[in-house]
Amino acid sequence: MIVLRLGDTDLGFDVPGRRHDGTVAGKRLIRRFFWNIARGIGGAVVSVFVLANGGGGGRPFQREIRVSGPADAQALDLTDRLGSASGPWLAFSPTAVAVVDTGSTYVDPAGAPAPRIVWEARKPEAPEVGFRKQELTWPDGSVFRFPLHGRSEEQHLRKFLEWPDVVHWNGRPE
Repeated sequence: MIVLRLGDTDLGFDVPGRRHDGTVAGKRLIRRFFWNIARGIGGAVVSVFVLANGGGGGRPFQREIRVSGPADAQALDLTDRLGSASGPWLAFSPTAVAVVDTGSTYVDPAGAPAPRIVWEARKPEAPEVGFRKQELTWPDGSVFRFPLHGRSEEQHLRKFLEWPDVVHWNGRPE
């Protein structure tokens, strides 16, 4: 089994019927109106602050596209559930993929909640895993590019991979 801690789950979406932030298009229009005003004001403040401190342009509040696919993409089941997780981990086995939530990492381990499975899929419904590209691909063509928590997670993943895309589930032989 391979377990990887996920990084920033503030995902960008390229799915018809979804906004760039993943919310359903056409819903909560009044809330979106006021959010867009607040985001515009916040973006202007951040841009002025960055320029005043000699920084480059950049685009505040820009999300990296990590979810793509057709309308009603199969990947949306995973990503919708991922939003509620505060300490998400991806767990892989040869026959299944799951997202496990361990709760906030800022909580004292003694007071932390028990880990819970937020989402899971087993073969043959499980998506194809591309560890090198860090992506899950469903039969409908939808893709979720999973962000890892940092360099330590990338190094941990490399312990299981061998070129070209050979996965050693018990770790690479030395």
